[in-house]
Amino acid sequence: MSEAQARHSVFDGVSAAARAFVERDHQLFIGGEWVAARGGETLSVYEPASGECMCEVPAGQGGDVDRAVNAAREAFEGGEWSRARPVERERLLLRLADAIEANADELAEIESLDQGKSVGMARNLDLTMAVDFVRYMAGWATKIDGRTVEPSVPYLPDQQFTGWTRKEPVGVVGAIVPWNFPILMAVWKVVPAIATGCTVVLKPAEETPLSALRLAELAASVGLPAGVFNVVTGDGPGAGAALSGHPGIDKVAFTGSTEVGKLIGKAAMDNMTRVSLELGGKSPVIVLDDMDPQAAAAGAAQAIFLNHGQVCTAGSRLYVPNREYDAVVEGLAGIAGGMRLGSGRDPEAQMGPLVSKAQQERVAAYIDSGRQQGARVAAGGGCPDRGFFVEPTILADANHQMRVVREEIFGPVLTVMPYQDLDEVARLANDTPYGLGASIWSNDLARVHRLIPKIRAGTVWVNCHNVLDPALPLGGFKQSGIGRELGREVVDLYTETKTVLMSI
Repeated sequence: MSEAQARHSVFDGVSAAARAFVERDHQLFIGGEWVAARGGETLSVYEPASGECMCEVPAGQGGDVDRAVNAAREAFEGGEWSRARPVERERLLLRLADAIEANADELAEIESLDQGKSVGMARNLDLTMAVDFVRYMAGWATKIDGRTVEPSVPYLPDQQFTGWTRKEPVGVVGAIVPWNFPILMAVWKVVPAIATGCTVVLKPAEETPLSALRLAELAASVGLPAGVFNVVTGDGPGAGAALSGHPGIDKVAFTGSTEVGKLIGKAAMDNMTRVSLELGGKSPVIVLDDMDPQAAAAGAAQAIFLNHGQVCTAGSRLYVPNREYDAVVEGLAGIAGGMRLGSGRDPEAQMGPLVSKAQQERVAAYIDSGRQQGARVAAGGGCPDRGFFVEPTILADANHQMRVVREEIFGPVLTVMPYQDLDEVARLANDTPYGLGASIWSNDLARVHRLIPKIRAGTVWVNCHNVLDPALPLGGFKQSGIGRELGREVVDLYTETKTVLMSI
């Protein structure tokens, strides 16, 4: 296939607007302007279903991060943003939500081309959630408050005092987001920062930078002041490390792997920079013995195969009662074996490619490891020749000594294990360094309620999995992170609490 034919196939069925954006000459967004990276180096952006290069973006480096941080600092301390009232922040965010919604079809196509997910999923899940979250956080801009206290200072009994607390913006935020939900993760970081009065420098994942650049364009179009929102594209060693360790950053917000999160946390700590980390997971899916095996198989398939398994809360460890084990494995094998692979623009496809060649190879290596350590491949296990696809894979008869059970794979690979009773399954579910999510599948609510407190995870779903709402916090126990995204709790990530005590 010629290069021209390959590029044509990449954009088949894509709107003229989305294609024009992808193929344009991309630049960094700093201080309200589009600027070239100082070093002039670029990163290639690939379409995962074909493996073809679609475009180039700037490979920002430390000097570019310096420029962006300085622009954000100027906007925070001396620009019009420092004087913006809460209601003005609210109105700006509502306008941004409207702009995202009006351009959601184009953004979904950009996301599909860049990340590999289906246009339908990007439109109905990623963009719908993004719009809802922006509107939810817009409401918080006018509701950030402190509290009053009547002090009892014991060593000054004859003096009267009044005290109160203030919530103030933390300052300049460095946001680093992953490639699995590019625009949604960007919104989860950028919008709470704006709502609380902070300014932001965003570094999108090097594999999926395009929707962040389009988001910056939309933010400028609704009147967000220069320097409030900046985007520096680049890789982790070049731009990410410079941002997380920058002395001009007041807070780092990161979503990604636990390994990288630890490095970012250490770099931030050198400057005592505030940090929030939403990290990896190895979420258990627990089926109780009152569940119909086919219903259990369908629920477990949804828990692992959403977004091709590239979800931090993916239900990648399935625990099934001994007597139902064979029936559930058989049902899962049928579901996985019947799934059609295809590009994100193929309306018949049920699963798209992984984000990159490196991720495909990583997941394939885990599947090989599972085979070598004795897991039985009940379905899938292969990689088609073209694109970055991995077949939906069921590894039965797994155990906790296997890497596929202990380590985060971040792909469409489910390990299945039997258990005897609630105490055993709770112990197995918690036998992991992670604690991000878990789900329980049962209609026996008495046993469900007994099991929930035993599970060490930030979210426990019952008869569903990977279901999120802007008003419910998301975050992890143990090595799954620090802090909570979403909900009213997210306000605390982007504010400092100031105490005022006044003698009266």
